[in-house]
Amino acid sequence: MATLYATHCGSHSKGYAYSSFSPINGVQNQRLAFSSSFPWRDVSAKANVVLQSRRNSHQKAVLMQDGAVATTVTPIKNETTLKKSNDASMSIPSLEEYKDFAGLDVNGNEPTVSITVVGASGDLAKKKIFPALFALYYEDCLPKHFTIYGYARSKMTDAELRNMVSRTLTCRIDKRENCDEKMEQFLKRCFYHSGRYDSEENFAQLDKKLREHEGERVSNRLFYLSIPPNIFIDAVRCASSSASSANGWTRVIVEKPFGRDSESSSALTKALKQYLEEDQIFRIDHYLGKELVENLSVLRFSNLIFEPLWSRQYIRNVQFIFSEDFGTEGRGGYFDHYGIIRDIMQNHLLQMLALFAMETPVSLDAEDIRNEKVKVLRSMRPLQLEDVALGQYKNHTKGGVTYPAYTDDKTVPKDSLTPTFAAAALFIDNARWDGVPFLMKAGKALHTKRAEIRVQFRHVPGNLYNRNFGTDLDQATNELVIRVQPDEAIYLKINNKVPGLGMRLDRSNLNLHYAARYSKEIPDAYERLLLDAIEGERRLFIRSDELDAAWALFTPVLKELEEKKIVPEYYPYGGRGPVGAHYLAAKYKVRWGDLTVDQ
Repeated sequence: MATLYATHCGSHSKGYAYSSFSPINGVQNQRLAFSSSFPWRDVSAKANVVLQSRRNSHQKAVLMQDGAVATTVTPIKNETTLKKSNDASMSIPSLEEYKDFAGLDVNGNEPTVSITVVGASGDLAKKKIFPALFALYYEDCLPKHFTIYGYARSKMTDAELRNMVSRTLTCRIDKRENCDEKMEQFLKRCFYHSGRYDSEENFAQLDKKLREHEGERVSNRLFYLSIPPNIFIDAVRCASSSASSANGWTRVIVEKPFGRDSESSSALTKALKQYLEEDQIFRIDHYLGKELVENLSVLRFSNLIFEPLWSRQYIRNVQFIFSEDFGTEGRGGYFDHYGIIRDIMQNHLLQMLALFAMETPVSLDAEDIRNEKVKVLRSMRPLQLEDVALGQYKNHTKGGVTYPAYTDDKTVPKDSLTPTFAAAALFIDNARWDGVPFLMKAGKALHTKRAEIRVQFRHVPGNLYNRNFGTDLDQATNELVIRVQPDEAIYLKINNKVPGLGMRLDRSNLNLHYAARYSKEIPDAYERLLLDAIEGERRLFIRSDELDAAWALFTPVLKELEEKKIVPEYYPYGGRGPVGAHYLAAKYKVRWGDLTVDQ
């Protein structure tokens, strides 16, 4: 079978844009965006060669008649301007200026990227960030010159950091060649600096170490804040004043939660913007980096059979389902402060909903896609209390094993009303989706682990074979299932005649099972998102107005739940959730798709 679209790290790179500015609170010195419309004719051919060889590019693949794949290079837009220059004019750059803008200094040195993991001793850094960085290195996706620094309060040497990191590194299942050698080379690029998150002096010491590794090269710096949100601002302030790049870009990745409600989220954004511009802030939601979520737009916009069906005319309801088969073990204190709605619904599931329901963007440019997502969120009704069902898991004994209740966790108050399960019905008031219920369900300590999108289509009008299905017409409903995790797959449920002389119908799946179709191991979401942040691609990161629109949907009901002290319905550990979720679905004549026999 011919390959329609092929990519690797060299071609994965997006359009290259260079900016030079002083510390990340600060004033931009000079900025140039490369675009196809810029008048480069007067620049020497040699400079064009330099730029073309060094510029990252986003490649579009075209299937030729002979089965070969041809690619076209489309530059993308640069980061938005941080500070407008007083001089609005732009002149044609010299060859030396051209090299500088292309990412080379005047001596021809390649730029370097310094990645600082702030909170390097935490679980997220050990289990996700460092392994993702190694995977990128193993696939030759990181720049030639890069340095990784761990920063935390814990006292640790470089050797101790490397020993800690090495325990979590693994090579691809389908790529084991030179694994030990690659690990050794990667660990040699890893260093550690101990310091407080609110100490400008400690960050200045980090800056000195970074400059020793960067030398005379153009230095680009990425800070990953793998720390609690209450110390975000201190860390950003200190990095801004003491450890930002003097001659390249500086970017900061911020982990959720982005506040607890509209007010706290706005306050956090306002505080961050005292030291950062919007295009320096990369708000990460790792679900947007998952393979099947990124495939949503491909599935819809590059397959003619789906786009005409993607509306209220053919779709009866859409379900976004998230479940975990374990409780809050080890993080009950954190979870009790936020709850399942803030932890999962307001970000992971709502982001998937926005990608699913958005209109066709003008292009694949990050801003065009995020503009459409914001339109969807602003078209949605704020969630109402009567459209929410809550639950909290209780202890349960199964097979001789007793599983604890949520409040048995020593870090959780005994009288806690924090929900560990929630179901909700949301609506989008626009021409495409008017009246279609979008159901969300998320919970912990359930019977299975899964994350999926289920699209249930309408019944066939005047179906000739209704008598074959009896009175339950839902048995004849077509359903598209996008299984995000685990065991990634896309399958379509259809009605089919069972072979034989009689007329017996069967419900069958047209199944794209990723493990069976593709031999390559699916990258972790953090790999894709880290690579995008390094390359300045913002498509999978959350913009501030997008965050504001998301919180506006959930803040009123969250406040009402807390003010009225709504008691969640209890369900057994390892069960299917509270009965209230089924009543909520039935209210809109919907049956949860993950509970059917042929799920």
